[in-house]
Amino acid sequence: MKFIFSDSLDMVDPSFDFIEDRSSAKRDHYWDDVYAHEIFLTPPYDGMLVSKATVGDNIIQGKYALSQAMRFYRVGAREFLRLNTPQLKTMPIFGDCGAFSYAQLEVPPYTPEEIVEFYDSSSFTHGCSVDHVIFDFEEDTIGMGGGSEDAKRRYDITISNAETFLNEHRSRQSNFIPLGAVQGWSPQSIAEASRQLCAMGYDYLALGGLVPLKTPQIHKIIQAVKETVPSNTKIHLLGFAKADVIEEFVRYNITSFDTTSPMIRAFKDSKKNYYTLNNIGEFTYYTALRIPQATENSRLKKAAKEGKINQEKLQTLEKESLRSLRAYDKHDTCLDEALNSILAYNIYLESSLHDNTDERAKLAKKLEPMYRKTLQSRVWEHCDCPICKHAGIEVMIFRGSNRNRRRGMHNLYVYNNRIKQLR
Repeated sequence: MKFIFSDSLDMVDPSFDFIEDRSSAKRDHYWDDVYAHEIFLTPPYDGMLVSKATVGDNIIQGKYALSQAMRFYRVGAREFLRLNTPQLKTMPIFGDCGAFSYAQLEVPPYTPEEIVEFYDSSSFTHGCSVDHVIFDFEEDTIGMGGGSEDAKRRYDITISNAETFLNEHRSRQSNFIPLGAVQGWSPQSIAEASRQLCAMGYDYLALGGLVPLKTPQIHKIIQAVKETVPSNTKIHLLGFAKADVIEEFVRYNITSFDTTSPMIRAFKDSKKNYYTLNNIGEFTYYTALRIPQATENSRLKKAAKEGKINQEKLQTLEKESLRSLRAYDKHDTCLDEALNSILAYNIYLESSLHDNTDERAKLAKKLEPMYRKTLQSRVWEHCDCPICKHAGIEVMIFRGSNRNRRRGMHNLYVYNNRIKQLR
């Protein structure tokens, strides 16, 4: 079971100054920043995935800057991602179309022929056919029953594209391994689509549309597919958002899956921002300590202009929070002093932004146990990853992309260790 990390230029500045909270004025985001596999001695994933929609083009505005996209198309995925070293030159690089990016369109903006050309010219090792996301899900529908008119139309588009894609792959004698993308509105319709793709000649399927589904629903889908396709069929789970319950899916002999969950959780989850593994291999989560930048945060700058926040008081509380946390990290102050300074900053922020001082006690009651658990644990001191060894308590501070992405990279490392245990 290979863990494929779905990348969106998740890089950090190795020279970032935590105390001054800034990068060098001469920093070039792409050339000076580094990927996780350039920080860790062993990459914290088994491969990477890049979506066509993430790179971007004249049809869809991706996350890459124009110069980055042009370089990607010119030098290919491996050189762009810096996976061309002797250690990394055989790492799998998966490609897909990024179907959620064009889900609102009547038809996908790319033809199968264009996507085969994209995978070929960019030297991907694996490539998924062009699918069209189906948002309907009818858990208990029997056979090919149910399904809205739009769901069936998208189903037919995905099947047709898969056939054209495979024919184009054969006629061009492409080097990448083709994956047939599967969509459906129920476990049985997904299983039927899988059967049809196997009949075309696919031996590697990519099950899509899983992101919004619950864990029991994904179980039903995989069970239905496994009962339908030949036993030697390889299965990839696209955008597997249930990454922290991956042990439930080991019994299906999944070949690969991609996820951004460990990275995204670092800065988009309200509680589970920092991963650890306990003695029996289960995840334990810790909440990052929120100290937003008083002068850089756009939300706070807007509030200051509107007179909702006293900028001077805000900066004083911010500096005290950072000072006390760093003192706590060095064992120069007690837990309660560090905790109270962070709570004071957060409470002032929220009560000022919402113009409601009655919320203070409620907020303190919510944050206090989570922040206390994080500080008491001192988990960053016990982690052997290079991120925590270098950044120390800075990795626990929810503040700007250079800290948040570092925490995400730590999560990738812990998550990958869990995958190794499951193997």
